[in-house]
Amino acid sequence: MSESECWRVDLGRRDYQEALALQRRLVVARQEGRVPDVLLFVEHPPTYTLGRSARAEHLLFDAATTDKLELGASVIETDRGGDVTFHGPGQLVGYPIIDLKSWKPDVHEYLRALEALLIDAVREFGIQATREEGLTGVWHPRGKLAAIGVRVSRWVTSHGFALNVATDLEYFKHIVPCGIFGRTVTSMENVLEAPVALGPVKDAVASAFARIFERDVREAKEVDLEVVVR
Repeated sequence: MSESECWRVDLGRRDYQEALALQRRLVVARQEGRVPDVLLFVEHPPTYTLGRSARAEHLLFDAATTDKLELGASVIETDRGGDVTFHGPGQLVGYPIIDLKSWKPDVHEYLRALEALLIDAVREFGIQATREEGLTGVWHPRGKLAAIGVRVSRWVTSHGFALNVATDLEYFKHIVPCGIFGRTVTSMENVLEAPVALGPVKDAVASAFARIFERDVREAKEVDLEVVVR
């Protein structure tokens, strides 16, 4: 495999823990050179995740009683960077498993590149998104459009970004998203005031990813992964 090769794999809708387990196996396989870089796309069922810097007061409900509150969402502690966020249907989650040694061994630059590719991708739909100084993520005047939280192990990345395409924004009212008080969250549909399908957004994100990371991205099936990570 070449250093520029990258597999794009669409997992569809998948439980958060199941996708996390796959990521961990892929990280090991990438470190050992058994798989090229991989860009996973996935939707999760309603899930609140707590990153390594999450604070209890940023979860505005008792995690043990989410069913009683009828939120219908699970709460999971995870090993990515960042605070609390929400994943759910209508949100495009991207998990790049890439070896930064073959790009730039710089985590700060990697975060900025993820922001850049999302800004480029949503521009294809007429949305002018931006960075905000001192904050990680992608922003629009109506609110935060995409959250980013990563993990890097021996220069191989996992976790990634969550772009709100057609996400139910009501779920964000039960947390302090990314630990930032007084800021709203938005979605592509909210900004455009029109329906947005996930398929074209995936294609735009994959194209921007290929351009910014200088990768030859090709579609692959999950079975291709299982051959090398099982």
